[in-house]
Amino acid sequence: MAVKITGADKGSPAEREKLAGTTLLSIDGNEIHDMLDYEFFSQGASLELSVMRGGALEYLRVEKEEYEPLGCCFQSYLIDKKHSCCNKCIFCFIDQLPKGLRETLYFKDDDERLSFLFGNYVTLTNLSEREVERIKAMHISPINISVHTVDPELRVTMMKNKNAGKVLRYIDEFAEAGIDMNCQLVLCRGVNDGDKLRESIERLASLYPRVQSIAAVPAGLTRYRDKLYPLEAYDEKTAGEALDILEEYGDRFKAQHGVRIVYPGDEWFLLAKRPIPKAEYYDDYLQLENGVGMWRRFHDEFMDALGEHRRVFWPRRADVVTGELAYPLIKMLVDTLCGIYPNIHVRVHMIKNEFFGGNVTVAGLVTGGDILRQVKGKLLSRTLFIPEVMLREEKDKFLDDVTLADLEKALHVRTRILPQDGGEVVRALLR
Repeated sequence: MAVKITGADKGSPAEREKLAGTTLLSIDGNEIHDMLDYEFFSQGASLELSVMRGGALEYLRVEKEEYEPLGCCFQSYLIDKKHSCCNKCIFCFIDQLPKGLRETLYFKDDDERLSFLFGNYVTLTNLSEREVERIKAMHISPINISVHTVDPELRVTMMKNKNAGKVLRYIDEFAEAGIDMNCQLVLCRGVNDGDKLRESIERLASLYPRVQSIAAVPAGLTRYRDKLYPLEAYDEKTAGEALDILEEYGDRFKAQHGVRIVYPGDEWFLLAKRPIPKAEYYDDYLQLENGVGMWRRFHDEFMDALGEHRRVFWPRRADVVTGELAYPLIKMLVDTLCGIYPNIHVRVHMIKNEFFGGNVTVAGLVTGGDILRQVKGKLLSRTLFIPEVMLREEKDKFLDDVTLADLEKALHVRTRILPQDGGEVVRALLR
């Protein structure tokens, strides 16, 4: 595969060899398909590159320090295009989005390279045999896998992909190759919970320590499910039943291995109206980005930071918005802060997700339009704190394309962004 080099880092070997503008064909005889190939094969101290320059084939010997970056720049960070998902999962959140949102929101990625680079979850249905062998050869580890069920027929039904059951064998192959895996089970009520959940846990946990964690989260359902597979949201009773199974196995594995292996997402505790466990429950927080232990870690960061400040603050007022799921925690923490510092007055506003509806309650899916409609006329101050998880990467716009500037103009406030770290939230509110 030919890869266009668009630039070179200053002072790098690529700049010395004037590689910008050339086309990279191979490194030490290995074809370069994407960033993983490039990074893996360019680590050596002496490299032989084959490149096309001005229509002519050249072979270059590049000398550098071992592991020193070669310094080539490419059109995209993956070099190749992102791999899109070829499944039609019955619980897919993107299929439940309304029309008219940003085009990028409708892209479904299922790319093992993003799993390694950014922690994304992959279903394995997109992998070619070359990519499977590359994961083993390069020892790309850990890899995050959306399993959902280990029943091959049920997995085909849930993912609407005829190969979804066959590719489960890759999990065993990765385990044999020493690849660590974090597995995810998105549970759909009455579909892959109950005995099917037990089957999945037992099968995956049998591969410990290569399968180092198994997280289970409930499927998110919006109000835009017309003509989609009929799914029902978990309630207090059914969430409790699922949580009982997850805790049963977690307790067993904790006794056997010293770690739980099985970790329920925070939503199970909230839906079942049970207390959030202590920090030690989550071991090393292996699936934090999957909503496992976020509440506990945020709580502990916040409370620890409260002890850092002992001075008297000038009187000030502020408002904070959050989603339904996080509201009880944020309200309790903010009330604690205001109790310690009587001059600080903060009002927490729970934003109901009317845009998506259904059982969508997480802060990260709250839209600007819902905030605007629900806090107008109810603000305590002229300062409105917005959790950064509500905003796109550039930190300027919500999912519905409402901007921070739109909120400021309509509500006559100045907006401030709250980071995800609980300690930083304390410092932001007291600053």
